[in-house]
Amino acid sequence: QVHLVESGGGLVQAGGSLRLSCAASGIIFSLYTMGWYRQAPGKQRELVAGITSGGSTNYADSVKGRFTISRDTAKNSVYLQMNSLKPEDTAVYYCNAARGPRGLWGQGTQVTVSS
Repeated sequence: QVHLVESGGGLVQAGGSLRLSCAASGIIFSLYTMGWYRQAPGKQRELVAGITSGGSTNYADSVKGRFTISRDTAKNSVYLQMNSLKPEDTAVYYCNAARGPRGLWGQGTQVTVSS
């Protein structure tokens, strides 16, 4: 079975940092583009950051310079280092694995940034 399990969310003050982790199982991890998405209350889910199987990265403009996505193929994991957090970063963060038409989602982890 395929599983994407996120961890690392929590409550942090503005200006603080969090590191999200996503552990994948049941897929050939190295073949998948991995991404982090987020969804705030009343808003659509949006792409935060993505990393291809070759290591190329892309970021939403709102997080450039503050967030860093990385992957560890040996651990079948993808990470999101979030620095200089702002209240507007508050959302449920979801891990995504994509290959061709196939897209897989984790259950999400809550990130709350207090002002």
